[in-house]
Amino acid sequence: MLEKQPLDKVYDPKKVEDKWYQYWLDRGYFRAEVRPDREPFTIVIPPPNVTDVLHMGHAYNNTIQDIFVRYRRMRGYETLWLPGTDHAGIATQNVVERKLYREQKLTRHDLGREKFLELVWQWREKYGNTIIEQLKKLGCSCDWSRTRFTLDPSYYRAVMEVFVRLYRKGLIYRGNYIVNWCPRCETALSDEEAIHKEHHGNLWYIRYPIKGEPGYVVVATTRPETMLGDVAVAVHPSDRRYQGLVGKMLILPIMEREIPVIADELVDPEFGTGAVKVTPAHDPNDFEIGRRHGLEPINVMNGDGTMNANAGRYAGYPRFECRKAVVQELEEKGLLEKIETHSHAVAHCQRCDTVLEPYLSEQWFVRIKPLAEPALRVVQEGKIQFHPERWVKVYTNWMENIRDWCISRQLWWGHRIPVYTCEDCRHQMVEVDAPEKCEKCGSRRIQQDEDVLDTWFSSWLWPFATLGWPQITEDLKHFYPTDVLVTAQDIIFFWVARMIMAGLEFMGEIPFRHVYIHGIIRDAQGRKMSKSLGNGIDPLEMVQKYSADAVRFSLMMLTSEGQDINLAESDFEIGRNFSNKLWNAFRFLHMNYEPRHIEMAASRQFEASPQELDVADRWILSRLRHAATRATEGIEGFHLDDMISSLYSFFWHEYCDWYLEWIKPRLFGQDRHAKDRSLAVAIYVMRELVKLLHPVVPFITEEIWHHLKLSEEPDLVVTSWPEIPASYSDPQAETAMTQLQSLITSVRTIRAEMRVPPAKKAEVFVRVDQDGTFAELIRENAEYIHFLAGAERIEVGPNVSKPKSSASAVVAGAEIYVPLADLIDLEVERNRLRKEIARLEKLLAELNQKLASHEFIQRAPQEVVERERQKKQKFEMDLEKLRANLASLD
Repeated sequence: MLEKQPLDKVYDPKKVEDKWYQYWLDRGYFRAEVRPDREPFTIVIPPPNVTDVLHMGHAYNNTIQDIFVRYRRMRGYETLWLPGTDHAGIATQNVVERKLYREQKLTRHDLGREKFLELVWQWREKYGNTIIEQLKKLGCSCDWSRTRFTLDPSYYRAVMEVFVRLYRKGLIYRGNYIVNWCPRCETALSDEEAIHKEHHGNLWYIRYPIKGEPGYVVVATTRPETMLGDVAVAVHPSDRRYQGLVGKMLILPIMEREIPVIADELVDPEFGTGAVKVTPAHDPNDFEIGRRHGLEPINVMNGDGTMNANAGRYAGYPRFECRKAVVQELEEKGLLEKIETHSHAVAHCQRCDTVLEPYLSEQWFVRIKPLAEPALRVVQEGKIQFHPERWVKVYTNWMENIRDWCISRQLWWGHRIPVYTCEDCRHQMVEVDAPEKCEKCGSRRIQQDEDVLDTWFSSWLWPFATLGWPQITEDLKHFYPTDVLVTAQDIIFFWVARMIMAGLEFMGEIPFRHVYIHGIIRDAQGRKMSKSLGNGIDPLEMVQKYSADAVRFSLMMLTSEGQDINLAESDFEIGRNFSNKLWNAFRFLHMNYEPRHIEMAASRQFEASPQELDVADRWILSRLRHAATRATEGIEGFHLDDMISSLYSFFWHEYCDWYLEWIKPRLFGQDRHAKDRSLAVAIYVMRELVKLLHPVVPFITEEIWHHLKLSEEPDLVVTSWPEIPASYSDPQAETAMTQLQSLITSVRTIRAEMRVPPAKKAEVFVRVDQDGTFAELIRENAEYIHFLAGAERIEVGPNVSKPKSSASAVVAGAEIYVPLADLIDLEVERNRLRKEIARLEKLLAELNQKLASHEFIQRAPQEVVERERQKKQKFEMDLEKLRANLASLD
């Protein structure tokens, strides 16, 4: 037998959230099974770095994923949300190296590769799963039994398999090219890992003497330290200023080396003097010029950013110290013509923010065009859809201009490149498993490549390597391709594009059908949250302070399709207030219902006598149908802002503000039948509402559901998504209720504007065009209008006259009059209104004078002028209302 359980007066999320999360885990609700009878729905989590702790971007991203997953679980899909973490090569190695130096004053080289990697694994075991535990606090319903790590043995083997296959297909090659080099991390980086920032620096104009002749060629550069590696000076072939100099030799300042003047189409005649230094080892454009002209590169820098022996007497200098010294020497020798300030974009390391060097280095590359072309085609053909769609253009532009991918990194932590060289005959082997001996000469002296692979080279396999590839597992057959990828816009190129390439190349199928791209969380001033700015908000602190449901709900309320979110801590009041409102609304029902009312609601007994449902009952059921339809369409169409706004508006402004208030006279009245009917409808709506809200606020809704469900009904996490009967849609009831709401709101507004004390009941006169439908509607619902508008008597009809000293309002098809003589002291109110009118007239005159000033309009910021204009408009509207109120008192 159904029993009514006690309910706390105040909602306490600390009592609720841990309880329900453990309950769900204990019953295995998040575990996915290969079940041919159920359609799968798969999401793979964007694997957070093992260095990560939960930040607000993670909280936002994973809330969105959890909404999709919980929704599909309620729709009956076999849902797999596959979690895991990324080894994050550079980031993790940097963290451990800093810790090692801070605690022991040692470098990784002091320890050696093997011992250092032991240290990194120890660190990973201790801290690497922190973020997983934090995601559980947020309520994420992942299948934790399938948690993956990109250095798991099976995953490691998948990475090796991919390298070998691409190499044997001719899509991986090794070569000397200019790469982005981080002197701090001492490794190459891909173009996507180079963050360009505007730098305000200098442009130095340097004189290069002409050999055997008086005079010189002036060359402009932003990096004078690299001139020590110059091998030529280049000009544009059509630049008449230098036509007589092409082919002549110049003397390279400081190094005293002879270098030629060459002509090349790549030179921009408008930059500097039109003559540029050519340093093939330290600039990508110069590298291409050098290759075309057969110029040998000269590298003047070590991997740590110090100058090498090719820099002559500047060997050992840190690069920027060398810059100062070179400029000083040029000045002393009279070879520095001038210095100009110059702003330009400078590349920085994504991980440590060090200024990168374009650096000539032997690296491994993926020949990317053959992989990119089919990946571009599937998006253009709509086989993969981006939400919002505008990101297709960004994706297309990048894919059409893609360059080969540098995949080798000079690190120790990561997937070591499976290339093996025989130390005796130098034969090279590329194998998944380390060969025991050389296949050519039989030597057992085999050396593996020292470098590791770019972190993204492993994570681009995430949608299928996590499911067991290269083995064709049951999981892989059932759950691939995945359905939705949820990610931020900043890793479309790093990750999304490459996963599409990998899925098509190795699975012959797209990796996911939809890409949902959300904005970035910024602080209240619109700045990106970062440790250096100290403007981050810790989501776990917010969970502790406000609750997980509040954090989730607040983030989703601030969502606007694909736009960044400016977030302040106070924004989490949105979610807390909503949770409290939901609890209090349910508590109101709990105080009034009996267990039989839940049974009546669950079986929809109110449908048996539809003629007994009054306009408000029919209206709330119709609005529930509308809200449920909008919510379902919102989540199905990837418009989560529509979903959340429709549910918020329905619950707060329709269910609470109107329906629960409307039924109070019935609940407190003597008509038991009317009370039963109202409670059955109210509880039915609440039951369906908590189902609709569950994907967003799972904890409080499960708690409420367990008070409202029948004993045989399933837990909310696995109950069915609401299907509100189409018959509940009732346009007539909605129109009628809108009319009644307008009438009640108008009377309430008059009472507020005229400062009528709440305890005083008003008389309300309503003049209608004819004694028809609206008049009848008012008479039928007079009891509720009395209660909600604070009225003691309502007179309605076409012959109603306006009483003396009445405030009035107009609604569709009627005029409303509220006599004020018995409600307020008319003279006191007249004096108050006159004073307020005089005050506003004075303010408006001052404002008009300011806005008439040509000097103000010209000098003040545009937003200040606009703000003053809006203030003027408000003053005018307020004055109009006050004058009308004063006139009504006569």
